[in-house]
Amino acid sequence: MDAEHNQLLADLAQDYYLGKMAISDISKKYHLSRYLIMKYLDEALASGIVSINIHTNYDRNDKLERALKRHYPVKNLAVIKDPSNPLDRDEIIATFAANQVQSLIRNCHTVGLTWGETIYTMLDHFNKQAAKQLTFTQFMGENMKYHSSAASMRMVQKAAARYDAPYCTIPGPLYVVNDQARQALYQEPAFTEAFNKAAQMDMVVCGLGTLQSVNSIPAWHDHIKEIFPGVNTKAVAGMAFGRPFDIDGHFLVGPGTDKTLSISLATIEKVPRRIAIVQRKSKYQAAMGALAGQLFTDMIMTESVAIRITEALDI
Repeated sequence: MDAEHNQLLADLAQDYYLGKMAISDISKKYHLSRYLIMKYLDEALASGIVSINIHTNYDRNDKLERALKRHYPVKNLAVIKDPSNPLDRDEIIATFAANQVQSLIRNCHTVGLTWGETIYTMLDHFNKQAAKQLTFTQFMGENMKYHSSAASMRMVQKAAARYDAPYCTIPGPLYVVNDQARQALYQEPAFTEAFNKAAQMDMVVCGLGTLQSVNSIPAWHDHIKEIFPGVNTKAVAGMAFGRPFDIDGHFLVGPGTDKTLSISLATIEKVPRRIAIVQRKSKYQAAMGALAGQLFTDMIMTESVAIRITEALDI
C-alpha cells in the first residue's frame, strides 16, 4: 500500500509540477477532491518525493540569522552571503532587497524613501510594475548631496517611475536649526502634501548612516553642535531617519532638540513596516544599535556586517 500511495504522490506531482495541469483537470483524472490533491502534493514535498530548488544569484546565511535573532528581537532579518567576488556584493544585496521590497509594496498605499547609494542601487533593480493608489514620498528633508547620483530628490522619482505612480517631495534641507523657521516650513504649501502623505506611510525603506556621513557635508559639519545640541558625538553609533542613536538604540535627540525637517520620530515608529539595508561592514555598530532599539521591523545585511556584529557580541 505504501508503494502504491507513493506512486500516486509521484504521479500527482509530475502532472502538477512538470505537466502544468490545472488542479481541476487532475481532480477529474484521478477522481480526487481538490482538498486531497493539495494534501497529497504537500505530503510529496514533506516526504522528499518532490524537492524544489530555487536558483538565485544570492544565498542566505541561516546560521548567522539565527544567532542574531537569538540576541535581538528583530521580526525579519536576512543575512546575504558574501560572494566569492567582492565586486558582486552590492549587486547581490541590491537584487535581494529589491525583490523583498517590491513583494511588500503590493500591499501598500504610501511608501517612504530616504536617500543614499544603497537605496539608489536597490531602485536600479526594481522591475516595472503596475500599481493602483500607490504614492512614494519623502518624509524628511534633503541630504544636500546635490552632486551625487543618489541625491534625495531622485529616490522617490526613480521609484515612482517603475510603477507609473505619483510622488511627493520635500524641497528643503534635512536640518533647519532655527526652530521658528522649521515650524513655519511645515505650513508651506510646497511641503504640506508630502508631510500629510508621510503621516500615512505603510512602509519606509532606508539605509543606515553614520556620523561620518553627516560630517561629509560642509554645512552640517560646520554646525554639528547646533544641529545636535547637547549630543555627545562620541556616543553616536549610527544615524536613522536623520537622527543619531547610540549602541543601545536610543535616539540622542528628543522633541525639544530635534532639528530635523521631518515627520516626528513617534510617527515614524508607528509605520507598520520599516526596512533597513546595511551593506558596509563599517556600519556594523549602526546595525547593532538599530537592532537593539528595534528601530526597524526588517533588516537586510551583508554577511560581513553580520560577522562583525557576532564578533563584537562574542556569540
